[in-house]
Amino acid sequence: MPHFSNQASLPMSPAKVPATSLRWAIALALGLGLAACSDKPEPAAPATAAAAAAEAAVGQAAEQQAAALAALSGEELKTRGRQALREQRIYAPAGNNAMEYYIALRKKSAKPDASAESALMDLQPYAVIAAEQAIGRADFLEAERLRLLIQSADPQAPSLGRIADAIAKGQAAAAQQAPAADTRTPEQIAAEEAARKKAQDDARALQAAAAAAAQQREAEAAAAQPAPTQAPPQQQQAPTPAPVVAAPPVQRPTPQTAAPRPAANELVAISTPQPAYPPDAARSKTSGQVVVSFTVNSDGSVSDIDIVSARPRGVFERNVQSAVRRWKFQPIAGSQTVTRTFDFAQ
Repeated sequence: MPHFSNQASLPMSPAKVPATSLRWAIALALGLGLAACSDKPEPAAPATAAAAAAEAAVGQAAEQQAAALAALSGEELKTRGRQALREQRIYAPAGNNAMEYYIALRKKSAKPDASAESALMDLQPYAVIAAEQAIGRADFLEAERLRLLIQSADPQAPSLGRIADAIAKGQAAAAQQAPAADTRTPEQIAAEEAARKKAQDDARALQAAAAAAAQQREAEAAAAQPAPTQAPPQQQQAPTPAPVVAAPPVQRPTPQTAAPRPAANELVAISTPQPAYPPDAARSKTSGQVVVSFTVNSDGSVSDIDIVSARPRGVFERNVQSAVRRWKFQPIAGSQTVTRTFDFAQ
């Protein structure tokens, strides 16, 4: 996995869409829809129309930003993604964050980039938490943007339905409470402002933790790469090649900066032995890929191992299942479903 470079921050592409203007336009559309609710006897229909208009505007903004990123080369996208990680731009601002750069790199690459795919897998939980925080502070435009970002990273993410439902319910509740907004007391306004500030502070801390975790993962993966060894003279057959896999995130302190304490639901690997290359496949120089999903239990053990896809079938699956079954993580607050991709290449 490549090292992080110490390059200066790169300028954004001229094709970059101004995210601030888009957010103001979207906010105006939603505000007009909510205002209309107080003038009509049936507020449900205007609220639904306003929510649909806001979601459509967010989707259009995401498409425009994706088109701007598509104009960049794969190497530039990878460089900017690493730069965004160093600067703790994990999922924000729109159009200039690590997740969007890596998603654009995935669309542009002929085959998956292992470091980008691993980074997306590691950063997605932070985007989910940020979306839930945005819903909690009634910032439904930001929550919808994050939902679309999570969907682009993993269309099968189990959190997508929950986030979409929470956004819809929050918008409906906001529409019903809009007429009574002017009746708030100064104490209520101050309490809401304090809660909003705390949510913003929590979001900044979350991005800092995510960036530190991703940088630690990159550094540990680079340090863990074994040096090439020479085969014994009497051995005629070449050593069995090891599968190319995305290294799991590992949290360890470094001389430059101390790794943050992992969150209760953050996966920290203790032991992740890699699957062996089947001898028959090695002799026939067969390459392939296996995508596997599994559940990490609260005690850090692994269960419910399921092969999502395998190419070619019947060659690498057994070794992958055998290896993942022996994986061990630090205990977490609750069980999590994880997906990993193993690339077997000669």
